[in-house]
Amino acid sequence: MAVLGMSMGLVPTAQGASLTVKTAQGKVRGKTIHEGRVRAFLGIPYAAPPVGELRWRAPQPAGAWKGVREATRYGAHCYQGHVYDDMIFQDDGPSEDCLYLNVFTPAKARPNSKLPVMFWIHGGGYSGGSASEPRHDGDYLPTRGVVLVTINYRLGVLGFLATKELAEENNGSAGNYGLMDMVAALHWVHNNIARFGGDPDNVTIFGESAGSFAVSTLMAAEPARGLFAKAIGESGGALNVGAPGSATLAETEAKDSAWAASLGAKTLAELRAMPAETLIEAGRKKGAMRFSPVIDGAFLTEPVAETYSAGRQAHVPLLAGWNRDENAGLARGMTVEKWKAFAADHFGEQAAEFLRLFPGETDEQAQRSAIDYGSAAFIAFGTWRWIEAQRETGDAPVYRYHFELAAPPSKYHPGWFAFHSDDIEYVFGTLDTRPGAEWRPEDRKLSEEMMGYWTNFARSGDPNGQGLPEWPRYDKTGEIVHLDSAITAGDAAKTQERYEFLRKWMSGGSR
Repeated sequence: MAVLGMSMGLVPTAQGASLTVKTAQGKVRGKTIHEGRVRAFLGIPYAAPPVGELRWRAPQPAGAWKGVREATRYGAHCYQGHVYDDMIFQDDGPSEDCLYLNVFTPAKARPNSKLPVMFWIHGGGYSGGSASEPRHDGDYLPTRGVVLVTINYRLGVLGFLATKELAEENNGSAGNYGLMDMVAALHWVHNNIARFGGDPDNVTIFGESAGSFAVSTLMAAEPARGLFAKAIGESGGALNVGAPGSATLAETEAKDSAWAASLGAKTLAELRAMPAETLIEAGRKKGAMRFSPVIDGAFLTEPVAETYSAGRQAHVPLLAGWNRDENAGLARGMTVEKWKAFAADHFGEQAAEFLRLFPGETDEQAQRSAIDYGSAAFIAFGTWRWIEAQRETGDAPVYRYHFELAAPPSKYHPGWFAFHSDDIEYVFGTLDTRPGAEWRPEDRKLSEEMMGYWTNFARSGDPNGQGLPEWPRYDKTGEIVHLDSAITAGDAAKTQERYEFLRKWMSGGSR
């Protein structure tokens, strides 16, 4: 097993900071990484194993232990099928017993140092991913004076199944177990992080893709209220029609109950008795529905978009944005003729207006517009809607970015795009974990700048700081920062006009 850090040995940290920390459940002993600059405490249980009768139930408190628990290896990742080739895990393998978190803290941090806490929620479409992925290792962010927490949470069918029988068992609500896991982990942070040097009253939740969807959802969820002070979203927002968290429990119950019946399970007890591997494989079969958050009446009582529209979401500072080339698939082989035909087929009477906003007078221009529209349709438009909603009703600072530096080729990506998930290694300072990439000075520089912005924001709610290009408040100026080889700021008028058109078109309006 590949493990994070320089050595499995328990090396004394700088100035004798302890590698043994007492949590509410018992003592844990970690290790040093990054040449002794960071202490890592891996595989700490934040809830009881969700197995047997606890499958498809809200997370229960973790059990206590006697003595000292070794916390030098990642806990198992949650059961999942193969989702993406670039998801690489550093743990021993999958398990239902997977509700573990990891704490990375500066080596010199002492209990009650009140350092800002950054709470990372991984992506993967609510069906894949793990806290043990090398690209969000904790070697570097803590050196900027923060405590980093990364978590596992239940995925796919094990994290979000919502059948009629499950609802009957739980006072009329079902699903959202993965989201409940996140809240349970936040409670663990609130109760324990001071012992690691973190400030429980200064927690920033941040995530990418499904993790960003989760951040926008937690801001709308009453059970998460008061457990975090700031939020960062990277490429994802749960405010679109059809987005995770917009389906009703009645709709989901019917689909999920039919799916469960197709497995031959006549009762919930029989379904709970099935091996996790069987459930995961059945959930991956062609035509099987995707399992994701639902309006369950308890964790989520209304569509996320309605919560924001009414101003009922958490009024906390938000830093959010997306990457330039989130989805380049539509651009393959695109020509002027094909782009105009696409506009006519998809936008009908609005085709001329669409082509004004997403022009295609040359093949090159058509390809660029296809990437821009494909990225919007995939994930950028929903992120924009989240940012705009928080700007309108959130009563707190909003900072918006556009990540634009095209990455060099690597093992799993052809390169020369700022693709979906491309930003993760820049944020965490983990560029060298991407297999096969030959990084340039501009990549290293941008990573340093982004780590500065992200940790400054976690500290104070403002990403600005010494040595960094100024980042204007979007809610005050309408300006965003362009994260590229040279960081610049400017208005987002072109994007605004495009996305306002898409918002009206999606709602059946016209311009």
